Amino acid sequence: MPGSVRIQHEDFDIGAEIRHFQQSRTEIGAVATFTGLVRDLNLSDKVSSMTLEHYPGMTEKSLQEILEQAIERWQLIDAMVIHRVGKLLPGDQIVFVTTASAHRGDAFSACEFIMDYLKTQAPFWKKEETASGSRWVDARETDSDAAERWK
Repeated sequence: MPGSVRIQHEDFDIGAEIRHFQQSRTEIGAVATFTGLVRDLNLSDKVSSMTLEHYPGMTEKSLQEILEQAIERWQLIDAMVIHRVGKLLPGDQIVFVTTASAHRGDAFSACEFIMDYLKTQAPFWKKEETASGSRWVDARETDSDAAERWK
């Protein structure tokens, strides 16, 4: 079944990932991507770093299920998620989602769906370091609202 998930500490090269993803696949007519970055500000506090933790095995399974939902819902040829863990600094890449289909509409919609579900259903724990100390970050209400529209 199409769809691949990678959880890693290392950074990724977006261009290389896209080239590899679509290599020799002439049935693909559209590739949509999303890249998430660590911001230096959250809730008006300056963020110096973010640490992401996960539960190996469970996290990959959860992400794979999200990809499978997208592949079943839209006419996707393939989909991929790369999500980083560990300590990240503002400006660092944190997540990469790419979807491929024959047509752009399915690729765009599926990419957005995957990100909305990653933000609300994927088992990651995020801790921010700020001048006022450390704090765990919960999903925002706006993230939940975005995910609700797909039901």
